[in-house]
Amino acid sequence: MAGGMSTSVAPLTSSLSKLQAVNGLFAVYKKQGPTSADVLNSLKEALLKEAGVANPNPKKRKKQMLKIGHGGTLDSAASGVLVVGVGDGTKMLSSMLSGSKKYTAVGELGKATDTLDATGAVVLEKEFEHVTKLDIEEKLKHFVGDIMQVPPLYSALKKDGQRLSVLLKKGCKVEAKPARAVKVYNLSLQEFSPPHFTLHIECGGGFYVRSLVDELGKAVSSCAHVKELIRTKQGQFTLEDDTLQEEHWTLEHVLRSLHPCPEPEDALENGAKPSDCNT
Repeated sequence: MAGGMSTSVAPLTSSLSKLQAVNGLFAVYKKQGPTSADVLNSLKEALLKEAGVANPNPKKRKKQMLKIGHGGTLDSAASGVLVVGVGDGTKMLSSMLSGSKKYTAVGELGKATDTLDATGAVVLEKEFEHVTKLDIEEKLKHFVGDIMQVPPLYSALKKDGQRLSVLLKKGCKVEAKPARAVKVYNLSLQEFSPPHFTLHIECGGGFYVRSLVDELGKAVSSCAHVKELIRTKQGQFTLEDDTLQEEHWTLEHVLRSLHPCPEPEDALENGAKPSDCNT
């Protein structure tokens, strides 16, 4: 019986050891609906389940047995690239937070919402029939380069350790954060079919597409909110080539798409600190 037990336990221990030995970055596809934290928890659960780990207390056990994090929150209503760090790869995620990102956003003229996207309540309606394609293209020029932007009230930013969005849902009074410097590398109008318009955006860290669309609506003497938002690129990870769909959240697929931590000498050549990765 002892031999039978060792035969059944050893493969599971081996699978968990292989999973815990993974260090680096990869990207998964986040669908509309769940939060980025929800996606991360589902990913942890899938990988640990494959490794044979039972989870009587899933959140506690998953944190203890697998070190994992994501490199920048996507709104629950948004979809697209979510970069994940595993093991020592979590130390590389700061570069994802500050690095370049690309988005495709569909805006809707004529309605403003409290969340600045389609999940919120409509707080203002204005005429939009006067707005032309040329109007939007001209106003977009003012949002390119180094600009100042006020983050949305409903956001992952925190006050006293709690997210502003959570405080607002609790009925707490929340003041807008001050405008901050953000960078927009490229901004273009792809489609214009009133009341809808589609933008392609390449920006740096800390940029909010919802704030852009809200400000653009005001700039054309109307109002607007984000109807749909897709992150198409984050750092070196693209939506088409690098993201793992949920059915591929397995150790095999993670290893295939993994960008491992660089060796210490490589990290230094790229300007990273020795503490950015441990090999």
